[in-house]
Amino acid sequence: MEVIIIPTKSRSEFIDITAEVERIVSKSKTNGVCTIFCPHTTAGLTINENADPDVVSDIQNLLNKLVPYTGNYKHSEGNSGAHIKASLMGSSLNVLIENGKLVLGTWQGIYFCEFDGPRSRQVYVDVFANR
Repeated sequence: MEVIIIPTKSRSEFIDITAEVERIVSKSKTNGVCTIFCPHTTAGLTINENADPDVVSDIQNLLNKLVPYTGNYKHSEGNSGAHIKASLMGSSLNVLIENGKLVLGTWQGIYFCEFDGPRSRQVYVDVFANR
């Protein structure tokens, strides 16, 4: 298992971590599955288009409309919106591996989704070879 350290710069941002995950997976030279795990309750992971930055912007804008940062939340830390957005994104992904390469669609990328930054975050990546 390897760790990717992600320094986030703003309260909400999507960071493309595809290249870092590919670097880890390429060492395996195998077929199998890559698991990517985010151990944070106010951040998440998603796979989506990484060719047009407007896609990420549109996702963030809609999330902010659906789950505003301020509202009638009971959680005393003031970051309930971040917790809800992280739950919507999810904390882990599984991506197939073929010959040491991620099996992603042409336009797909892996994103770390920050909702309570800026912070220093971690993502764990593990490769499981087929038997």
